[in-house]
Amino acid sequence: MHIARASRCAAGAPEMNAERLPPFDVIQRALHGTTEHLAHELHTPGTRAPAWSEFEWTIARAVATMQGISSLLAARLRWQGPPEWRAFLDEERSRSVARHSRIGQLLARIDSATRAHGVGCVALKGAALRSLALYQPGERPMGDVDLMVHARHLGRVADCLRALDYAEAFEVERHVVYQPSLRGPVIGHGEHPDNTLKIEVHTRIAEPLPVRIVDISASILPVDLRPGINGYRSTAALMQHLILHTAGNIRAHALRQMQLHDIATLAQSLSAREWHAVLGDDQREPGCWWTLPPLELTARYYPGCIPTEVLKAVRASCPRVLRLATARSTLTQVSWSNLRIAAFPGIAWSRSPLEALRFARSRVIPGKRAIEELKIAAVAQPTLAQVPWYGRSHASRILRWLFTHPPRVQTMVSVRAAMGIGQGN
Repeated sequence: MHIARASRCAAGAPEMNAERLPPFDVIQRALHGTTEHLAHELHTPGTRAPAWSEFEWTIARAVATMQGISSLLAARLRWQGPPEWRAFLDEERSRSVARHSRIGQLLARIDSATRAHGVGCVALKGAALRSLALYQPGERPMGDVDLMVHARHLGRVADCLRALDYAEAFEVERHVVYQPSLRGPVIGHGEHPDNTLKIEVHTRIAEPLPVRIVDISASILPVDLRPGINGYRSTAALMQHLILHTAGNIRAHALRQMQLHDIATLAQSLSAREWHAVLGDDQREPGCWWTLPPLELTARYYPGCIPTEVLKAVRASCPRVLRLATARSTLTQVSWSNLRIAAFPGIAWSRSPLEALRFARSRVIPGKRAIEELKIAAVAQPTLAQVPWYGRSHASRILRWLFTHPPRVQTMVSVRAAMGIGQGN
């Protein structure tokens, strides 16, 4: 990838160039400024458009896409911005509405097929929020459909999906991915309505934080699981899953603001008893220690949405190192807006020095499965090939982590897309 020196305009931002990218630090500053501004606009919208340069408005488009908030911004901003910005938001909202409709149709087909085969499942995260009507159609993006089933029913679920003309594409540690037998090429960048809708089938809900597994599977499936699509065992179980998934992404510096928005939105309907269920019966060690970063970050960007007593409880249960790291965190640092590839992202989540060493070792000497999953991700997302990273040897990647500033592939792909730089450039 060619990083060119960029001339600076009078406002202190680089001139736009459709063929070249500005230096790393220039892009990162623009990512930080636009990410933090747009994040606060969702909770407390202002009346004046920010005084950004053309380059910053371009980066803002990349940020809105990466953070999953384009449709929300289209509906909630009180200012217009440049014509190109407004046109971008309107197009993103239109695409999201179209994808919302397609996902609704797919969920209906899954429900019918699983009923016919006598298999019960839970539609996870976005699909569950959709059933609660917390968002207007198209406000919340969904990249695919996630289902949870009993492990003993995996074969029957595969039969259901084959009846829908879906076939197993690949399996990773977290889930099995199914795709339509006939599918077209990936169109554009982000959640385009014409792109393939994948179905991810889970048998457990767990996250390595950073290597110790937090598993909440037992609280997800309802006791009286019936054939077809079911809801979570409780609203508290849904919130617990949203928080755990957000924790995993914060740890990996792969957060999207939409995840914080989900937590903030659902939090408004939770009672004190439900919050108690979210945090678990024992709010001490090991308890709910991992809930602090998601809840505190949500409270920071959506003031007043998380009850004070809840934050007090989770702070008390959180290890000191992670509590201090959380106090300094920003959305930019722990999300896709962070351009830098960290050598040991989320090492502060380690519960002991030995665990920190285990995590560092897993990064320096990853297991065979971890390397295979990187290759799968590169194949499943062909746009990532625009940036030569996954094609390098792991030893080469380690050296670049430690001694240079390699840009994150997914973030750079979003920036290139916003700037109109295609794969061939």
